Amino acid sequence: MTLIQKCVAESIGTFWLVLGGCGSAVLAAAYTANSAKIGENTVFPLGIGLVGVSIAFGLTVLTMAYAIGHISGCHLNPAVSFGLWAAKRFPGSHLLPYIVAQVIGAIAGAALVYLIASGQGNFILEGSNPLATNGFGDHSPGGYPLLTCLITEIVMTFMFLMVILGATDSRAPQGFAPIAIGLALTLIHLISIPVTNTSVNPARSTGPALFAGVELFSQVWLFWLAPIVGALLAGFLYSKFWEETQSIEESVREETVVS
Repeated sequence: MTLIQKCVAESIGTFWLVLGGCGSAVLAAAYTANSAKIGENTVFPLGIGLVGVSIAFGLTVLTMAYAIGHISGCHLNPAVSFGLWAAKRFPGSHLLPYIVAQVIGAIAGAALVYLIASGQGNFILEGSNPLATNGFGDHSPGGYPLLTCLITEIVMTFMFLMVILGATDSRAPQGFAPIAIGLALTLIHLISIPVTNTSVNPARSTGPALFAGVELFSQVWLFWLAPIVGALLAGFLYSKFWEETQSIEESVREETVVS
């Protein structure tokens, strides 16, 4: 499989993650039975809420892991690529192409969510987290400060990579990694949506923020820094204490589904 083929798969997969995850948050989280106005509260709510959005993010990863895991490894996330590199399972020469592909896919996914939401007629980019953006301070759903959000994103991404690295280890039961990884992402969202609206993915944060205005885009730096730090910590730790000794080339040949 060529690098171009892998990058195209990564772009499509990240597009699906943002469309499915952020799209569910924007279009379905607060949908109501007797009103088509997104976000309007009525006595017959049908919205999927926090739990539904969490499940949606998990499902995007699970489905794509089975769809493109054998092609690209299904990272869908710059932090995952960094974490796998730190664990010596991914060549450093592929980092930049993968990250570029992931960001392009995320922007395309966010653009489609914006296009669909705008077609309703009453949708406007307002509130603390339009287009399911991530943020801290005034843009944290629960009003959490920068330091709390930084710690949360580092820890959540660290645990996400620990699940990915463990579930895709050659010694782990084969074929079940996408389920473990999808459920892990669901759990992470259940924990941290109130804090940061859950990123653990720099590309996922960048796409929606591009359409949400300068103020929100100015906070994206945290959602690059924290996930990458958390992923690197997990990758180095797993490589140091639990990884079997093998070359990067062998790891790439044995690459199993990750997200």
